[in-house]
Amino acid sequence: MSQTSLRNLKTPIAVIGLGKSGNSALNLLKAAGFSNGDLLTYDDKDLTAQFCQAADLAAKNPQTLVVSPGVPLATPWIQKLIQSGAHLTSEITLTASLLTSEKVIGITGSVGKSTVTSILGAGAVADDENSFVGGNLGTPFCHYGLSILSGKTPAKWVVLELSSYQLENCAGLVLDFSAITFLSPNHLERYESLEQYYNTKLKITQMTKNICVVNQSSPDAVQFSKLASCPVKLVNAQHNLSDEQKQKIALIGQHNHDNFAVAQELGKVAGFKPASLEQMYHFKGLSHRLENVGVVNGVTYVNDSKATAMDSVLVATEGCLEKVSANHTLHLLLGGKDKNLPWEQLSILKDEKKIQPVFFGACGDLAKEKSKLNGPTFKSLNAALDYVLSVEKTGDVVLLSPGGTSLDEFKNFEDRGQFFTKKVIRFAK
Repeated sequence: MSQTSLRNLKTPIAVIGLGKSGNSALNLLKAAGFSNGDLLTYDDKDLTAQFCQAADLAAKNPQTLVVSPGVPLATPWIQKLIQSGAHLTSEITLTASLLTSEKVIGITGSVGKSTVTSILGAGAVADDENSFVGGNLGTPFCHYGLSILSGKTPAKWVVLELSSYQLENCAGLVLDFSAITFLSPNHLERYESLEQYYNTKLKITQMTKNICVVNQSSPDAVQFSKLASCPVKLVNAQHNLSDEQKQKIALIGQHNHDNFAVAQELGKVAGFKPASLEQMYHFKGLSHRLENVGVVNGVTYVNDSKATAMDSVLVATEGCLEKVSANHTLHLLLGGKDKNLPWEQLSILKDEKKIQPVFFGACGDLAKEKSKLNGPTFKSLNAALDYVLSVEKTGDVVLLSPGGTSLDEFKNFEDRGQFFTKKVIRFAK
């Protein structure tokens, strides 16, 4: 697909799902010349959409379906439209059609993909200020497509975080290099099995021209990379970083040293200049990922709202335990909305006397039952925080690393993290 073929998409075009991705795709299509009459919008939860009922949308006989990542492709009415001849595409594919000379690097994984994308992005921007860093990480790819249509200078580097949902529907995207960070059970409410989820992640190797860098510290990533469709290079901090390099990294934790090793190797094989590689050492971390919110009355507050996988929770807990001295407590906030996650994996924490779990939200009781961890349960994060703020003592650490998604109470994990941070700030006043 090229700019010409983008503009030649068959109408009517249905944009299905009006989150960040869908709205970005809608804006790109309008910029490409499609009129409001050419475009249909569907979202069963957004009243601004033209259609909230699938049958009403189907009656308009859409010829092109731009399906947002959060909408399962297996949805029966979507499959029926495809079988009737509708063309399936996505905001990733729409923008990929506009690429010319850019070098594209894609990063996926269950844990660590946002961090690796951001570390590498720091190097890419240092190498070329026009570089685009985004995808699943905050800024939809269509934002870059809009800049191309507006006549801006193409980027030398495009660095994309790609979720499994995006990898299901990104035909036409060609990657020069790619990475798989760390694989662990996640999104099992969407996939029939763990194997299907991992195989979806592995699709990134089918679109990679050169090499895929894999985190050697992830047993599942190493095992599944044996089935890769492109050459693979295994790296981690233990084998690829010197003690001097580790000391230079601004990020905290062994897992982040592994993330840095993956990003550094990507930068090297892609051909970043030495000064650009050096810039990667200065990346200090992302909001809502083990973010140190501050210290109030001797209590440290850590926002890890992004943690919606058990491996993420365990890594965050391990990192924060290092801050907790004897006779003090790590208050671990667990809960949110379940997505068929293996809470049982948290049972290894039950003998750690410095941890006090506090459960909250729609899956609080479920998380407590499956993890076999003892602690009070609350209906909301607000109530759980009120409790923690009433029992915490100087020297304690309060960690929001929920495991569950945010959608029982909040718009997204950012919204949840901001709520946590604002409540801590209000408490400090």
